[in-house]
Amino acid sequence: MSKVKTKDDKAEIPVEEKLKALYELQQIDTKIDRIRVVRGELPLEVRDLEDIVAGLETRITSYEEEIKAMDDVIATRKNTTKDAQAAIKKYETQQNKVRNNREFDSITKEIEFQNLDIQLSEKKTKEAKANISSKTEILEQAQADLKERKKDLKFKQEELDNIIGETQKDEDSLMKKSKQAEANIEDRLLTAYKRIRQNVRNGLVVVSVERDACGGCFNKIPPQRQLDIRTHKKIIVCEHCGRILVDYSEIEAPEAAKK
Repeated sequence: MSKVKTKDDKAEIPVEEKLKALYELQQIDTKIDRIRVVRGELPLEVRDLEDIVAGLETRITSYEEEIKAMDDVIATRKNTTKDAQAAIKKYETQQNKVRNNREFDSITKEIEFQNLDIQLSEKKTKEAKANISSKTEILEQAQADLKERKKDLKFKQEELDNIIGETQKDEDSLMKKSKQAEANIEDRLLTAYKRIRQNVRNGLVVVSVERDACGGCFNKIPPQRQLDIRTHKKIIVCEHCGRILVDYSEIEAPEAAKK
């Protein structure tokens, strides 16, 4: 079992060995990327569907609460109407027993007030019923949408779980190897590697010169710079995309000889 190098040990490693360590890490990470490519957009689709389902559930809850609140308004207005009608009967009875016009007029105003209250309750009840009808229609559509989205989510989640189940063992093994490879790279280089990897679309950080051009961004590399790359005396990065440039033939040859 190879011993993990300390910080000082890693700093003293020759540049060529550093490049080999970066190349090895790149090879492992590329295999991990290929496994994840098989999953395609499924993880994002599952996440989007989960967000949609959560949003619909929140919306449905809100609609249900609004409908309940309007039901409460109708119930309250119904009680108000009953109270007003009872008050009118009471006032009408009193009106038959008045002794002067002033008392008659006072009771008449009370009856008018109660009738206005009944009219207002009828108006508010009508508005609430119309809102309930409108909200119920929207609620039913949201519930139907939720049912469909849940079906889609279940299907996509099962599809993703099957793919993960088929590839998880290989991915876990490669992730372990990736961590082991990282342990042999000095912190400064590893930080740069990870930063570049996050910023490039295909995940390739360590690339070769192909047809006099960078294997990552395909911009031309001057002949003198190509010579510097082949000598492996220092770490050369592409001035256009920032990727680390290596001579694959020189790095792979010793590894092939070991097999």
